[in-house]
This record gives sequence, structure tokens and C-alpha cells, in this order.
Amino acid sequence: MKDCVKMASSTQFTKDLCTPAFTVDLDTVRRNSDAMLDRFLRLGVQLRPHMKTHKTIECADIMTRGSRRCIVVSTLAEASFYADGGYDDILYAYPVTSDKVQRCAELSEKLSLFHVLVDNSLALQELKARPLKQGKVWNVWLKLDCDNGRVGIPHSDPAALQLAKEISEAEGVELTGIYAHCGNTYGCKGEEQIKAIAQETTSSVLQFVEKLKAVGIQDVKSSIGSTPSCSHPVLDMAMLSEVHPGNYVFYDVQQMLIGSCRLEDIAVRVLTRIIGHYPHRNQLLVDCGWAALSHDGGGRLPTGYAIIDGHPDLKLVSMTQEHGRVEPISGKLDFSQFPLGSMLSLLPYHACATAMMHPVYIVHSKGKVVGTWKPTRGW
Repeated sequence: MKDCVKMASSTQFTKDLCTPAFTVDLDTVRRNSDAMLDRFLRLGVQLRPHMKTHKTIECADIMTRGSRRCIVVSTLAEASFYADGGYDDILYAYPVTSDKVQRCAELSEKLSLFHVLVDNSLALQELKARPLKQGKVWNVWLKLDCDNGRVGIPHSDPAALQLAKEISEAEGVELTGIYAHCGNTYGCKGEEQIKAIAQETTSSVLQFVEKLKAVGIQDVKSSIGSTPSCSHPVLDMAMLSEVHPGNYVFYDVQQMLIGSCRLEDIAVRVLTRIIGHYPHRNQLLVDCGWAALSHDGGGRLPTGYAIIDGHPDLKLVSMTQEHGRVEPISGKLDFSQFPLGSMLSLLPYHACATAMMHPVYIVHSKGKVVGTWKPTRGW
């Protein structure tokens, strides 16, 4: 891998890269980022971009337009990485547990603003048991489940309001905001369905904020987020304090199928070379297995585990760790069209999962390599 990274640094064009390679189209990244920033600037809502898709400083700088403030992370490794990189106002959007409280405390004491997420009383007790130094307080967001069904306390459960009151009354703790992931948009097909769920999630969060006001809890922020909902926001989202999408900077085939983006908005590809011809089974072998693409998506596409750019008649039918098998959707392969050593370009089903498989991203503009980005890893 080190040799391939060295080659990437000295290679002028993506067509000459050592494969498999994860490539990022810088122009598309900038366009996607600007579109999201401008969309919520017009709505008067703070964009707090999520870093989990790419986990790099360079892409974060694009998403924050160089402010290096107001971001979301999903791991403490990311939080420390960005803090060391000069970032502040970081929200760790993952339920805090006892094993992570000390690291969260250190980040809270180091930064001007570090936020944590809770959805249960035990987590609150853990924070109270570790008061912050320098006169600081814990900045806590209550995680609501607005019918997404993953993390959070159900928004309609009376226990949610009770927990919010406990947080607001706790010494050394401040209830900063209400946070909800609009992840059920990932089951949508088209803008109309996306907007319906975005409306439901927005309404649930805003109604909960009104419940807080009714019991005397004021000035609490509200935030929802997912790339589909933020790609097609509803008008009521203008009443939110923040939104926190992340995948939009790269987009992917999944987002295209949902209706979040167009094919031309997908900024990433995995480049792979043909390493074998097998006429007896009507297949090509490529040097991209699940270790370079991930198995995410489970082959749900008519084209298998990815879309093969420019070849809608081909299907990535299966993968082992370092190999992929490609065959025609129908008919016989013309092997003369696919010489050994020639390159195919794969559009990933899920950019986040695919990016996680690569220690370096090759960044290009119009096919010319302009640099490399190295993501942080770990938890």
C-alpha cells in the first residue's frame, strides 16, 4: 500500500494509478458542499456538517468553508483528530458511556465548545460524577428517536421530557439542544417521500422544544439531519437551529436511488483493473474485492455491488477479500473490449463504508491528480 501511495503522489493522471484506488473528484466535492451550505444559509439555519463519511481535514475545510468550527463526529478518534487539527465546537453525536467520559472531559476542557449526546439517565449520572475543570459545564444534547428506530429516547415517551428536565436541573451540566437523526429517509424513493419524513421529524423535534418551553426550559437548540432530508428540506426546517448531514459531500449510488442526488453528483469512484479473462464462465476478474469496496448494499443493484461507470451492461456479481467477479447482465462477453490491465471505474453503493476501506484518497480534478487525503481511523 505504501508503494501505491508513493505512486499516487507522483502520478499525474488517475488512469495511471495503482489499483484498487479510491478517488475523489475535487470539483464535485466543492459543488456538493457549496450547494448544501448555500441551501441552509438561505433558510437561516446553521449547517453543522458530519465528518463520518470522509474523516479528513481537507474535506472538512471545504465543508466548513475554512471556519474550522461547528462539526459533528461519530467517534472520539475523529473528535481528537479534528481538535488537534485546529477545529472547535465539535459535537460527539454518539451516546456517551462510562468508558468514554474521561476522554470527553479532556476534550471539553481543551476546546471552547465540545458537545456530548445522552439518551438515558445513567449517562447523565456518569457526566455528573466527572465535573469539568476551569469552571466549565458539560454541553449536552438529548438524543430523540423520531421514528428512526436506532439511537434515542422516543420523542412521544413521557420519559423524554423527564430526562430533559433532569439534564437542565443537573449541576455542572447544560441542556444545549435536541438532536434527531432523520435516518428513516433511507427507506424513501423520491423527493416526495423524503420530504414527508423530513416534515414528520422536524415537527416532532419542534413540538418537543415547545414542551420544554411549557415547563420553563428555554433557549434549547434543535437539530435534525440526514443527507436525503437536507438535500430536499421542507420549509419548517427553517425553524430549526441546526442541521447535520454528512454523506452529501461525496454522495453515492444509494443516495441516487433514494432521490437525494443525480449520478453526476457522486464524487467518488473505486478504480480497479482487469486481472483475468475466464471465457469458460463468461467472467472478468478485477483487483477490487470487498476490502476495497465493502459488502454494504448486499448486491441490491441490478449491476451487483456497484455501478460500473460507462458499462451499464456489466455486473459486479461477487467479491472475495481482494478479487471481484464481473460478468454481463445478459449475453456473452466480448473479451477484446476489456484487455488485461485495463481499468474499470466503480461507483460505490455506500460512500461512507467504501471510504472506510482505504487509508488514502486520491484527489483529482478532471482526471488530473492534485493530491491525497489521509483519513483518521479508529474509535
